Amino acid sequence: MRRLLHIYYEMRKICISLTAIIVVWLFGACANEVKDISLADAAYEAWVNDSSLIKMAVMPTLDCLPLYVAAEHGMFERHGASVSLYPYDAQMDCDTALKDGWVNAMATDLVRAERLKSQGMKLTYLTATDLHWQLVASKMARIKRLNQIEHKMVAMTRYSATAMLVDNLVDTVKVDNDHVFRVQVNDLGVRLSMLENQVMDLLLLPEPQATAARELDANVLYDTRQNDIAMGVVVLNDTTIADTTLCKRQVEAFLKAYDEACDSINNRGILFYRDVIMNRCKVKPSIVDSIPSDYQFSPSHLPLQKDVDRAEKWLKREKK
Repeated sequence: MRRLLHIYYEMRKICISLTAIIVVWLFGACANEVKDISLADAAYEAWVNDSSLIKMAVMPTLDCLPLYVAAEHGMFERHGASVSLYPYDAQMDCDTALKDGWVNAMATDLVRAERLKSQGMKLTYLTATDLHWQLVASKMARIKRLNQIEHKMVAMTRYSATAMLVDNLVDTVKVDNDHVFRVQVNDLGVRLSMLENQVMDLLLLPEPQATAARELDANVLYDTRQNDIAMGVVVLNDTTIADTTLCKRQVEAFLKAYDEACDSINNRGILFYRDVIMNRCKVKPSIVDSIPSDYQFSPSHLPLQKDVDRAEKWLKREKK
């Protein structure tokens, strides 16, 4: 009898302990949900209260550095531009934010911009940017030459310049198109972690993620600068600003601030803005220190027609 009672009380204690654990877990889950809701509410309130005329989606990439410098060093304000930057980790998220009206401008590439325009969105090109990509190969993939990309996986983003570049490279080296496996990895941080964990053969990366890849002994197979391909742009959905005169003034002020930021970076060097790159691009100090010191930023200018034509031609090919 005593043994049965002992077993009963032991089982009761176990049940009570398990119940307590479940209650704590449920409470924690509810608390996290409440926290997430409150954070979402706070973000929405901040967006509603943001009086900026230009609300721009940006990426953690080096081509956005002039935008970050202009924002953090008061250049937009000094020139009378009302600009707020909204950071995203994937180009598709920037597209969504633009479509849903959370932002009215973004840093992107010509393929994505031309695709949005073909879908009826009225976009104005504010300036081209110094965005370029490198195709890097994991050291475990043992790929030394472009013609070895057949039967390999490559991380890219659909309907973007990276997808166009993969197609162009496949055509160039004349391998079977169906034997190069495109894997959609939109988040740049995830894309880089796949290289770190050796789960991806090939990746198309911008700076400073490309520098991070080289630090991991990735082999660089191709750089868009080899073919003078310039696909980076900043676009504005100017229909969201009702006053066309005000919109024109804002664009002019934005471009003046952008040019000042480019001049400052070029004159002072990348490392002068080391902390900005670390914080905004989410990379370690050693990565920033390894970015080529001759990296230069061009003053504001419209994208070249040949690059716009390149994007349009590829998009037409995709529709077939």
